[in-house]
Amino acid sequence: MKVLHLDTNHDLLINQLNDLGFTNHEDYSSSKEAIEAKIHEYDGMVLRSRFTIDKQFLDVAKNLKFIGRVGAGLENIDCDYAEQKGVYLISAPEGNKNAVGEHTLGMLLSLFNKLNKADREVRAGKWLREDNRGIELDGKTIGLIGYGNMGKAFAKKLQGFDVTVLCYDIKNNVEDAHAKQVTLTEFREKVDVVSLHTPQTPLTLNMINDEFINQFKNPFWFLNTARGKSVVTKDLVSALKSGKILGAGLDVLEYEKASFEDLFSSEMPEAFKYLIKSKKVLLSPHVAGWTIESKEKLAQTIVDKITAKFC
Repeated sequence: MKVLHLDTNHDLLINQLNDLGFTNHEDYSSSKEAIEAKIHEYDGMVLRSRFTIDKQFLDVAKNLKFIGRVGAGLENIDCDYAEQKGVYLISAPEGNKNAVGEHTLGMLLSLFNKLNKADREVRAGKWLREDNRGIELDGKTIGLIGYGNMGKAFAKKLQGFDVTVLCYDIKNNVEDAHAKQVTLTEFREKVDVVSLHTPQTPLTLNMINDEFINQFKNPFWFLNTARGKSVVTKDLVSALKSGKILGAGLDVLEYEKASFEDLFSSEMPEAFKYLIKSKKVLLSPHVAGWTIESKEKLAQTIVDKITAKFC
């Protein structure tokens, strides 16, 4: 089987596929049109998020048997059409779930203890102890929206704290020893922290908006290490200004390009101008699942799933 690799990944991915007898070709720079012109030659394709795999692409990929996406989600692929064409879809949420869990916890603790604010002030010669008095995680109720690989990993990280962990998911019976599944009504009544762990789907696009936020009983802290387009940023900013949201840790942004490799290419949106100036907001560049260890785990997960299906 011939496999085309469209993004760089851990060396083990190609090395192990070579050992299994696959023929591997790499093309990390050609345009989508150039790839479409030759994709019919390949049985498999491995990518991250370089471009969208749409109907036009799949129609010319006449011999394609699988697509491996070295990441958690498949939103850059027309999954329904790919499955109609008999293409086996592979993702690797198991590979970076631990990294996401650790990053989410780190963001929460940094927000609660004002670590980034305090660091900037000390570097500027300011020693404002009272202004940087933090709050403790113990005694809080942490609510997770979405309880798959990422949500479960974060819940596991919370077990060392004296907290209550609740989860809400559209699937039934997802709770485990680390989180209790509740209705959305109960979720909105009880949580102090909301952490988003959902994939990007039609149901989750623009899900966190004014209407959603204002249905919570109490002000809450908000974390998003999932997908940026699940949040209407201007509504998040309104909630931060009003105090309905006490602080936000955002690893992903509504303004990211589909490849996740860059932000907006035109004028900076007004809502983003607020985020970068706010002391209540912690930002990182879509790296929650982006660790040295997860790079290897993601690649190994893809190899293992290709092996299980085709070897």
